[in-house]
Amino acid sequence: MPQLIAIGETMAAFTPGTSGPLRYVQNFGIRAAGAESNVAVGMAKLGADAAWVSRLGADEFGFFIRNQLRAEGVDCSRVKFDDAHRTGVMFKETGAGETRVFYYRENSAASHLCPEDLSPELFSGVKIVHLSGITPVLSDSCRAMTLEAFRLARQQGAAVSFDPNIRRKLWGNHDYAPLIRDLTLQSEIVLLGLDEADTLFGTTDPDRIFDLLFEKGAARYAAIKDGGNGAWAADRTVREKIPPYPCRPVEPIGAGDGFNAGFLTGILQGKDVAAAGRMGAVCGALATQTPGDVEGYPDAAQMHSALTGGKITFR
Repeated sequence: MPQLIAIGETMAAFTPGTSGPLRYVQNFGIRAAGAESNVAVGMAKLGADAAWVSRLGADEFGFFIRNQLRAEGVDCSRVKFDDAHRTGVMFKETGAGETRVFYYRENSAASHLCPEDLSPELFSGVKIVHLSGITPVLSDSCRAMTLEAFRLARQQGAAVSFDPNIRRKLWGNHDYAPLIRDLTLQSEIVLLGLDEADTLFGTTDPDRIFDLLFEKGAARYAAIKDGGNGAWAADRTVREKIPPYPCRPVEPIGAGDGFNAGFLTGILQGKDVAAAGRMGAVCGALATQTPGDVEGYPDAAQMHSALTGGKITFR
């Protein structure tokens, strides 16, 4: 059985060949993009046994995504192909150092994830179940599935890892903060951005955030991410400031998922929370050095080199 199962939607992401408004772009590349599968890829690169659970359309984009993730070492055997609904699609727009995202995911196969897609056997022997706040806002059935995943993980003795991953474009006119806050407080491992903590808890003070997570919530481990300023990592007895790992950023997308992958791998490897935080910082930083979400994630040898002060040889 895999050590970790990540559950959520992954889309076919079209990336422009040139910067500027998409109306002027004529050439696109294609990649797989999804917060939860990004974490699974990052962990698989580091040598962890990671599986991804979702629905894909029984279409060319669905097969493309499955093949891409499988090629990175992610177990996709639990993915369901949906004959009735298509794979979600997204487009990126770049320019002036900013990246905009346009979603075409309404009524996608993954938006039809439901509690019936899960079973106790799916979680048997699994140590961590990773989810994000993206999934429960996609549809009523996705919300029900997320709640069932929490229940089954608890029943089977797996720790729930949760990243609020707030996406305002998906929220629309609804306020999902109470739902996301509740799921965050139910999770044993919490991985959130400093800005997300402000939205959910009304504070950007790391100590106050940790107090809420450990005293009012179920958290055993937590990390607060603050981009290029570094992060904080904590358990119920230790709190550490994690400095940023040096990098030359090209695009920030995928950095938060990369941090999650490094941190969770460290926890699975039995490292202390500070060491896990440093692994997260390395993964997150290296993710920014490529335009794709996962292409910059390190393998185990590169991680070891980064943590021990060695240099990664490129040529």
